[in-house]
Amino acid sequence: MLLDHAVESYLRHISIERGLSDHTVEAYRRDLAGYTAWLGERDVTATDGVTTDLVNAFVAEIASADPQPAASSLARLQSSVRGLHRFLAREGIVDEDPSVRLTPPKQGQKLPKALTIDEVEALLAAPSGEDPIGIRDRALLELLYATGARVSEAIGLDVDDLRAGEVLRLRGKGDKERIVPVGSFARAAVDAYLTRVRPALAAKSTATPKLFLGARGRPLSRQSAWLVIQKAAEAANLTAHVSPHTLRHSFATHLLQGGADVRVVQELLGHASVTTTQIYTHVSADALRDIYQSAHPRAV
Repeated sequence: MLLDHAVESYLRHISIERGLSDHTVEAYRRDLAGYTAWLGERDVTATDGVTTDLVNAFVAEIASADPQPAASSLARLQSSVRGLHRFLAREGIVDEDPSVRLTPPKQGQKLPKALTIDEVEALLAAPSGEDPIGIRDRALLELLYATGARVSEAIGLDVDDLRAGEVLRLRGKGDKERIVPVGSFARAAVDAYLTRVRPALAAKSTATPKLFLGARGRPLSRQSAWLVIQKAAEAANLTAHVSPHTLRHSFATHLLQGGADVRVVQELLGHASVTTTQIYTHVSADALRDIYQSAHPRAV
C-alpha cells in the first residue's frame, strides 16, 4: 500500500473509531506528512519499504535538529509514527511493525502555573460590568474558573448544556461527557449574560444553540476566547503569562489546596487517569512546605 493511502486510513481510524479530537488528528496529520516526506526523499513510498533502521534514523535526525525540538513534541511525533505502524501491522497490511523498538524520550515534569486566589479575583473582575461584551466575557471567565473547563469545552457549550443552572454538561477529549457543578458566582454571571446580552447577539446572525456568541452573533471562536483572557489579564495588571489553560490549572490547584481529594479533581477535570491529575499535588506540596516553614519553630 502507498504510504499516503496508509496514513489516510490511519487518520480515519483514530478519528472515527477511536474518537480523537479534530485538533489531535490534525497534529498527527502534520507529523506523518513530515515523516512520509522524509521517507519519500529516500525513495520509500510504500508501506513494505519501511524498515526499523529507517524509522530509527528519522527519529534520530529530528531529535538532533537545530534548534532541538521539545521533548513533548518529539514524544508526540514518535507516538504518531508508532501508531501508524502498529495500525498497519494489526490490520495485516504489513507483516511486522518496524517501529516496535522506538522508546519515547524522557520528559521533564513541568508544574502547571496557577494564579493565586487574589489574582483570579482580579482577573474575573476585569471585564466591564455594564458593557454587553464585558458581561459576556465575565460569564466566560467565571465559568472557566468555576468548572475547570478547557476553553474548547466552554466555547463548545450549547445553552441546553446548562442544567437548572447548577450543573454543566461538558464534552471533553474523545467526545466524552462529564457533569460538573457550577458555583453561585458563575451561575449569576451566566444568568446575566443569558438574559441581558445573548438575545441581542443572537438576533444578529442565524440561529445557533451555542452558549457563547461573538459580537456578530456567531459562535465564539477559540481565538476570540483567548483574546478575552488576555484582555482581562492586561486589565488586571497580571505580569505572569496567562494562557487559556491558566484558569484550569488554578481551578485544580485551589481545589487541592482547599482539601479536595485528587480523585474528585480528576473527575472534574475529565482526566482519564489520576496520574495526569497528580501533577497538581506537587503544587499543593509546595504550598504545604511554605506554610510549614513559616509556622514551625524548628523548620528552618
